[in-house]
Amino acid sequence: MKNGNRNLPGDFSRREVLGLGALGLAATLLPRGAFAQDKKVRVAAIFATPIEEPWDNQVHVALQKAEKELGIEYKWSEKVQTADFGRVMREYAQGGYDLVMGDAFAAERESRRTAKQFPRTAFLFGSGAGPAEPNFGVFDNWIHEPAYLSGLIAGKMSKSGTVGAVAAMGIPEVNRLVNAFFAGAREVNPDVKRKVSFIGSFFDPPKAKEAAIAQIDAGVDVIYAERFGVIEAAAEKKILAISNMSDQSSLAPDTVITGPVWDMYPTVEQAVKLVKAGVFTAQDYGDFSRMAKGGSHLAPYHAFEDKLPADVKELVAKKTAEIMEGNFRVDVDENTPTSD
Repeated sequence: MKNGNRNLPGDFSRREVLGLGALGLAATLLPRGAFAQDKKVRVAAIFATPIEEPWDNQVHVALQKAEKELGIEYKWSEKVQTADFGRVMREYAQGGYDLVMGDAFAAERESRRTAKQFPRTAFLFGSGAGPAEPNFGVFDNWIHEPAYLSGLIAGKMSKSGTVGAVAAMGIPEVNRLVNAFFAGAREVNPDVKRKVSFIGSFFDPPKAKEAAIAQIDAGVDVIYAERFGVIEAAAEKKILAISNMSDQSSLAPDTVITGPVWDMYPTVEQAVKLVKAGVFTAQDYGDFSRMAKGGSHLAPYHAFEDKLPADVKELVAKKTAEIMEGNFRVDVDENTPTSD
């Protein structure tokens, strides 16, 4: 487990830990109150994957931004194994952190059990389940809207009539992105063929690359890189790619057209605001990841600004406006997609 060259709460002396533990016990008996004007909100994050994995990285980037713009104090732990999750949560809570964030997908039950032990600490985790009273909020990357817009582009740009997606695994939060991408492609080309592969991991670039090459060899000429490793394959095979989670054009400027970008800052900003006011509650913060809230958007076209046909850009701009105005809703389909 690493912590970005910063000290883990476990690095406190034994005396400090015992003292903080006593404070934590006392804190559970006290109501949460608003912060003093000059008091910093202390935020910790717990990540199951390496920090460069796009999903966790977007949370990390948003918290780094909050350091600068909201004045929070921020520390993090990465590559935390499921067996260690509850322990690291306890260490941060006992260490006096006001808000603990991260991804709890692999530790859903343990994270909720641990949160109940520290009712004066706010917990906000990426989760496939709902919030839990009194203090366990949830969020997820609800970026199916820009995934749909990316599909419109893929369907228009495919010459073979076959588009693909290489994704982590067939779980709801992944399925809805892949299905939205395919829905966009089918919107502009009802006859488009779909290829989908799951690598069974959130972070395995070599396996993702291998799956992408297999799809490309089977005729895919535009591919959705839901996971890291796919863009490398697309660049080598000289086909077009759609990135995911962050703007990844720099990985292959002549290959990556665009892709859905997840901006976690609106979620972080809202959570910090509620914690500072002493009114944080268990709720689903998913809406703050939607386009209308500023939580997601389509990455810039970069090198493809002049390569994309005008009618494609016009179509995407029109659909984007309709989504932002609330006049068009992208369906949420969390069924596991299959290849044609």
